[in-house]
Amino acid sequence: MKDETKGGKAILIVDDEPHIRALLEETLEEFTEKGVCILVAENGSDGLELALAHQHNLMLLDVMMPKMNGYDVCENIKKKYNLKHIYIIMLTAKGQEVDKKQGCEAGADEFMTKPFDPDEIIKRASEILEIEL
Repeated sequence: MKDETKGGKAILIVDDEPHIRALLEETLEEFTEKGVCILVAENGSDGLELALAHQHNLMLLDVMMPKMNGYDVCENIKKKYNLKHIYIIMLTAKGQEVDKKQGCEAGADEFMTKPFDPDEIIKRASEILEIEL
């Protein structure tokens, strides 16, 4: 399979809820017009596999997922595989301080609580990818 992310910018969405994945894809659709590739995974292990196989700049990562939770995915990416260049925003319905602390310990760069504001997702992605829409 050709890696369309080589040389360009890419976003990886990892969430087990189909409607959240669809909302994030729709929210970030404008970035594809700027050459950003958007890839999607429906569970943690597939998300980790995609993160290792493709060059991503930004990952939107759900916490509670089957096969591998977001904390484990994040810890693998940042610590085991040392892919510190991937900016990870963890998305969760659990917004307690203890959850944020666990996300930070796993290596997450940022933490957003669901329901999230699509405009905030666009703003942060724009800043992280250094792309003006």
